[in-house]
Amino acid sequence: MTEHVRISEIFGPTIQGEGPLIGRPTVFVRTAGCDYRCAWCDTLYAVLPEYRDEWILMSPPQIMARVNELAGDSPVLISLSGGNPALQPLAPVIALGRRNGHTFALETQGSVSQAWFAELDWLILSPKPPSSSMTTDWNALEACVEAAQGKPRCVLKVVVFKDADYSYAQTAAARYPALPVYLQVGNPAPLIAANRAVADQPDVEDLMHRLRWLAGKVIADHWFAATVLPQLHVLAWGNKRGV
Repeated sequence: MTEHVRISEIFGPTIQGEGPLIGRPTVFVRTAGCDYRCAWCDTLYAVLPEYRDEWILMSPPQIMARVNELAGDSPVLISLSGGNPALQPLAPVIALGRRNGHTFALETQGSVSQAWFAELDWLILSPKPPSSSMTTDWNALEACVEAAQGKPRCVLKVVVFKDADYSYAQTAAARYPALPVYLQVGNPAPLIAANRAVADQPDVEDLMHRLRWLAGKVIADHWFAATVLPQLHVLAWGNKRGV
């Protein structure tokens, strides 16, 4: 019997605003539940148990039916997000989506490995830096890399708010020199507040300052293998999720 997946929301098509697929049209499948409690989490409604009543258990056919409806039955990049989507039984979802020509990218902090990581097109490992108040289990992250078996395109993405985060990103990159590394500017104003109210509009000038600061550090350090990214969705749509 196929397990159901705990879903927070499915939305799109919109533009991916973060990571290696920034700018790509995508439909988001946001799963519910997480084993982390990051200090700057911007999707607490998909993390905290007090929002369980808003989460829906959906079968793989139900999930794909909604994705196909949103995408107009056209093949699309499906972004598996959370929460931590690695906690959910997503293998049947991926298999069913393949039949419709969809591709899959999953982002996770790398705390839980799954054999079905090898069925993805993209595995985006986003270990959490010191500003998150979380501690990285490097053995667990290594297990995620091994589970991928070299099949999906596997990358590192680290959110950077401050110098300690930048140093952490350097450490992560040194551990995995074969993986492309993406440095994402942190947004200090979450898009959605803990009470589900829309948070204040982001300070675009501050975000641009942070982007210039991060780019400057990378250039000064001759870290030419790193890719520095803005929060595209925040800059483009403020406190909205996208088009």
